[in-house]
Amino acid sequence: MTSSYKADQVGSLLRSPDVLEARTARIEGRIEAEQLREVEDKAILDVLETQRQIGIDVFTDGEFRRSDFRSDLAEAVEGMASVQHPLRWFGPQSETMEIADSWMVNGKLLQKRRMTAHESSFLKEHAHGPYKVTIPSAGFMAYRTYKQGVTDQFYSTVAALIDDMAAIVKNEVHALVAEGVPYIQIDAPGYTTFMDQRQRQELQDRGVDPDMAFDEVLASDNASFAGARQEGVTLALHLCRGNYRSHWMGTGGYDAIAERLFNSLDVDRFLLEYDSDRAGGFEPLRFVPKGKLVVLGLVTTKHGGLESQDDLLRKIDEASKYMPLEDMALSPQCGFATDARGNALSWDEQRRKLELVVDTAHKVWG
Repeated sequence: MTSSYKADQVGSLLRSPDVLEARTARIEGRIEAEQLREVEDKAILDVLETQRQIGIDVFTDGEFRRSDFRSDLAEAVEGMASVQHPLRWFGPQSETMEIADSWMVNGKLLQKRRMTAHESSFLKEHAHGPYKVTIPSAGFMAYRTYKQGVTDQFYSTVAALIDDMAAIVKNEVHALVAEGVPYIQIDAPGYTTFMDQRQRQELQDRGVDPDMAFDEVLASDNASFAGARQEGVTLALHLCRGNYRSHWMGTGGYDAIAERLFNSLDVDRFLLEYDSDRAGGFEPLRFVPKGKLVVLGLVTTKHGGLESQDDLLRKIDEASKYMPLEDMALSPQCGFATDARGNALSWDEQRRKLELVVDTAHKVWG
């Protein structure tokens, strides 16, 4: 289905100081899980009310119950460990190698619990309108958590790990559909790896064929959504080029993967990063088939500077040269806090950006 959500958002929002402090206290053993949940509940109620005031079309819990956008999958299974991993990130003025929190598969995956039931049930009760639940891409997670010398003791290939992860994600998607969740989104930043020449070379240096990996990730996301199509449920996929404390990982336009991506993935909406020159032009949108919707991520979450509405309107008009205006929507380019520590902007700046999304969407689509 093509929904009418024109003022969209990706998912994560800046955590309040109370949530950050409570999470630290829980990690250090100073409070119990129930006390952390109480702090999260209050913060989510507050942020839902803020979204109601702003007028956004789709509500989220801000991913306040997660340490990062992947953690619901990692914490729902046995066989994954939290590790420190060096990653190359880029900022406005420099390149940096960050030792970041990550995950590694160190055993056969065994699901302990549902991934998002604790989130979806609260949203169902308290959201002021349609709400979304986000889940990380199985293929993305498999490639990022597979470590030679460790993971291969349990999974001989990445493809074997992808199969197990996709089955877990598929079960979660079906559970969310059964609960009546109206909007389910897979977060798949890994696709942009296949557009970035540096990252493609890094894959090849590891002995990975980038084109084969693209096929595997695409197949896993389709497998994750298989059988989930139902009237009243929006299925979406979000792509970005990395979003970690206002830094990014990749660059490159969608040209190299657009035709296959847009025509092969069985989703209703693509949420695409389009906030900078790193994303390339709108020309690849010509491959989007009729009936699928593109959410233009024109408002950056990397910094607090507010975009000009005239510039947004001009860019939407430019994009409409390549696909119908009625098949587009607007959002920020990514979440505001893919990692719990968040990007380098204030809560007030975040609010103004969401208000800009809503006001601009109203001007364009009514």
